[in-house]
Amino acid sequence: MEIKNKKSIKAFNSPGLKGTITIPGDKSISHRALILGSMCIGKTIIKGLLESEDIFSTINALIKFGVDIERKENGDFIVNGVGIGGYLQPDEPIYLGNSGTSARLLIGLISSCDITVDFLGDESLSSRPMNRIIDPILRMGAEIIKGDKSKLPFTVKGSSTPLPIVYEMKIPSAQIKSAIMLSALNIRGETTIIEPVLTRDHTENLLNIFGGNITITKNNLGHKCIRINGHKELKSSHIEVPGDPSSAAFIIVAALIVPGSRVIIKNVMINKTRSIFIDFLIEMGADITFLSEYQNSGEKVVDLRVNYSQLHGIDIPPIAAPSMIDEYLIISIAAAYAEGKTLLRGLGELRVKESDRFSAIKNILQSAGIKSESFDDDITIYGNDGSVKGGFSINTNLDHRVAMSAIVMGLGAEEPIEIDDSSSINTSFSEFFDIIETMGGKIKNNEN
Repeated sequence: MEIKNKKSIKAFNSPGLKGTITIPGDKSISHRALILGSMCIGKTIIKGLLESEDIFSTINALIKFGVDIERKENGDFIVNGVGIGGYLQPDEPIYLGNSGTSARLLIGLISSCDITVDFLGDESLSSRPMNRIIDPILRMGAEIIKGDKSKLPFTVKGSSTPLPIVYEMKIPSAQIKSAIMLSALNIRGETTIIEPVLTRDHTENLLNIFGGNITITKNNLGHKCIRINGHKELKSSHIEVPGDPSSAAFIIVAALIVPGSRVIIKNVMINKTRSIFIDFLIEMGADITFLSEYQNSGEKVVDLRVNYSQLHGIDIPPIAAPSMIDEYLIISIAAAYAEGKTLLRGLGELRVKESDRFSAIKNILQSAGIKSESFDDDITIYGNDGSVKGGFSINTNLDHRVAMSAIVMGLGAEEPIEIDDSSSINTSFSEFFDIIETMGGKIKNNEN
């Protein structure tokens, strides 16, 4: 199913989902592979790059910084790097659409380069907090010379004499951590990042592949300490991007809640900072089998078999939040179909994603007739033991994960569930509807 512009889509009660599908490349790794490839001298080949709107925001920005990026007929991307700190002054503003990852990583990247960049985004991105990235880059010597420091649009003047810092993470965010690391690569001396709560470690893993001068230890409190000595030339590499577990999560839950489903999902990255949601689904009673295991670019990858399952409620502790912040929406759909009570705790960060996802969870559940309660940053969901009424429409607020979660709920619901706008799904998972239809899921473009 092709999505063009704004499209209202309905999902209908579907027969058992069947088939073998392959998950597209991981969004987090795709962003980072492009950026690190641009910092090398020489040619980096990236196979399996996610081709989504968010990734093209990063590509277009790097091209404006003077990086030559080419897509080959076989789908490989060739990045001809400009070296550490070799970026050119762009002659126009950098528009990043809805991509918060592009924004935060690129702001960090250029903060230690002697260029000045205007950053802007769409309405959604312009409403999301950026002050969390500003503090460390100001300490490293960058300046915000125009605009509100807390939100886009603003102008960043990179430092010609950037300084190494010791920075303890106040918010568990891989984007903030990675932004500091990217900046540190162009700073003489040692930059240290202290991480009390673990977050995604893709930047660390890729830096090892690209030959960065990085060491990882623990301090006397047991907190992870990342040390980067800058101005070491990175070596070009060949990267194969594994499949995105956050995208796989929608297919996994769809198979779990639609009776009779039996699906094999290939190329799913299993990283301890990304795939913990699978452990919780198994705890809920999910029939998920690991069929094979292999390595892609420093990451463990598996093929999964997922069968329809009778789920039950569990308690997911707040310590899990940094590792599965992107999966709580779809986990809430699984909880709606489960027997008993599911408690999701520590979800405060959901309020400042592409939309207020904390409210979105409550809205979808209420519309579906599923009882839920919230207190502070916690949500309790009282599942309806495999039965969801459906028969409603959801305003997605241009949030791709809200849109996909509602569609998945509709595949198992008694009556159709409609989303107002499917275009946002292109930001992360443009193949979503094609995969759903391939498996036998019933969806319809409501404007036809």
